[in-house]
Amino acid sequence: MPAAANLIYFCQLNGLIENARTKKANAQELQSARFSRILLIKPSALGDVVHTLPVLVKLRARYPAARIDWLITPENAEIVRFHPALSNAVLFARSDFLKRGRRWRAALALLDLLKKIRRAKYDLVIDLHGQARSAFFALVSGAPVRIGFDRPAKCRRTVSGEHDHGNTSSHGWRGAREGSWMAYTHRIPIPTLDVHAIDRYLWIVPLLGLDDGPPDLTIHLSPEAARNVQRLLEERGVPAFKPLVVLVPGTIWETKQWTIEGFAGVARQFLHDGFAVVLTGTERDEPRCQQIAGAAPGAYDLSGRTTSADLATLIGRAEVCVTNDSGSMHLAASLGTPMVSVFGPTNPGRIGPYQRPESVVRVDLPCSPCNYRRLSQCPFDHACMQQVTSATVLERAREILAATK
Repeated sequence: MPAAANLIYFCQLNGLIENARTKKANAQELQSARFSRILLIKPSALGDVVHTLPVLVKLRARYPAARIDWLITPENAEIVRFHPALSNAVLFARSDFLKRGRRWRAALALLDLLKKIRRAKYDLVIDLHGQARSAFFALVSGAPVRIGFDRPAKCRRTVSGEHDHGNTSSHGWRGAREGSWMAYTHRIPIPTLDVHAIDRYLWIVPLLGLDDGPPDLTIHLSPEAARNVQRLLEERGVPAFKPLVVLVPGTIWETKQWTIEGFAGVARQFLHDGFAVVLTGTERDEPRCQQIAGAAPGAYDLSGRTTSADLATLIGRAEVCVTNDSGSMHLAASLGTPMVSVFGPTNPGRIGPYQRPESVVRVDLPCSPCNYRRLSQCPFDHACMQQVTSATVLERAREILAATK
């Protein structure tokens, strides 16, 4: 909160927060406004970027002649850059601030980015990220209309009767964070927390008078991504004639990771059934992928060698994809790829594969969901993931594959 307050105070001093009474239009005025320069702010993570695509599509339908830009990190930009509804991807290289030797260069790049945003003279900024840094970008834009979520809603603390264990959703989404709501001229109300992230983002629809049709989650990729993936598969000797299974075992949260043996068991069985099995993920996921590949001889490890666009292309080519709760799961859902995702500490109703409940495999335990991020926080030895077997995942995968034929 102090960091957010400092950002807001800075912008107040520089005249970037105008008098609310003169700038806040009523809902009817917003719905009839003709915005011509729009900035959508959702830099990361991969799954959240995929969830935001329907908003982009609806903005383009409502403002067909407008310039619509998207503030996004470079690693996620390839998922949206070639979307026909987007005018321009505005890159925010946040990860450079975490790398030694690049922080000074990153600071200079940030100043250039702020100038670029200011010069664009956006008349509408939509911040669906809802943190201090995204609110700061919204303020710096100087846009007369800045929309974001309202302040956090109160959450209930649930207690398990069996374990007498308190599960709290304090890490889950509850609204705009870090005081970011103070930066907006208009706030998206939060009627409930019990809703999928995609439907939550679409709460902006009545505010701007956007169409209320079904969300369009189509992902548009460059032809270069397909060529890159073909080259990677050929270099690893993946037979072109074999049906492909893609396993993506990595996540940021330790507690969302299904077991090494679970993934390996799935890989071994698909290999036995005549499929080519490919493991993929970021550099962070390489140790897990290497262990799984070692336990499933014949599986091909592409971890650390694929971009987000490559990952989407691989998943799009697959007969089936097996994941944890991760961005790859949302890519599979958007691409229409048959998929099984193992859930434990998180709530699939809110962040699972959109309108595909059959793709979720989980064990019904009183302590789950819990939203604990680290294994050391779990008092039950990661039971929600340990108890999911490879046989269960394989059975679900075969059911889903059979239903698609």
